[in-house]
Amino acid sequence: MTSPTSKYSDEILRRVDMMGTVTVQELSQIMGVSDQTIRRVTRPLAESGALSKVHGALVSNKSALDPPFLSRMNLNREAKVAIAQVVAEIVKDGDSLAIDTGSTSAFIAQMLRERRELTVVTNSAFVASTLAMIPGNNVSMAGTQLRDHDGASFDRSAFQVVERARVDYCILSASMAHPEKGFLVHEQCEVEMAVAMMESAARSIMAVDASKFQPQERKPALRQPNLHDGDILVTDVAPPDAFRASFAHLDVHISSIDAKIG
Repeated sequence: MTSPTSKYSDEILRRVDMMGTVTVQELSQIMGVSDQTIRRVTRPLAESGALSKVHGALVSNKSALDPPFLSRMNLNREAKVAIAQVVAEIVKDGDSLAIDTGSTSAFIAQMLRERRELTVVTNSAFVASTLAMIPGNNVSMAGTQLRDHDGASFDRSAFQVVERARVDYCILSASMAHPEKGFLVHEQCEVEMAVAMMESAARSIMAVDASKFQPQERKPALRQPNLHDGDILVTDVAPPDAFRASFAHLDVHISSIDAKIG
């Protein structure tokens, strides 16, 4: 005989796989059960790897968001959540945004679920699916062909959508920061997308955790476009002194100590 918990487990997995990402509250409303029931049933599902939990949401392990992307979301998770909270405080209801792909951007999208009437253009399937079903939001997925390791699009149609946009903020991420070279990424398409998003935005927000200020074994070699005077850097600790001069023109927010430098 199938137990109620087993019945809920099967239904939860079916819906999470179908939707890709869904919050506990949304599942509670859809299934007509309490938040506590959803959390109790999904705990062993997450422990067994049947699905994954990120801040405020359940994510299918069968979606386009494959394990490398989900693994990156678990790296420095607390720092990324804190950074996302600060970005969500900067963004106001009714703002328009261009959001890039990446694990930090994914956490920011989760936090932005608390905002209303957002206009969003993004090349990230995770970001698009996270924000598209919020009542009042207007979300455009830029691109048609998605990369298999992170669900991001960099085809020509993605650039066309972003280039036509005019937004209040673009929200960017980077693989590493260098005191002289600036923010760095691994792929040229990421540089080109950052350029397109910055040109579409009145102001840019760069969101990176403290690990990006440290040397890395696999060093990215491609430079992101330079941030402009008054653009925003959000991170979780004060950057090392070597970065002070290069960040002097930015509005720097330190999430862990609620301070600003620059």
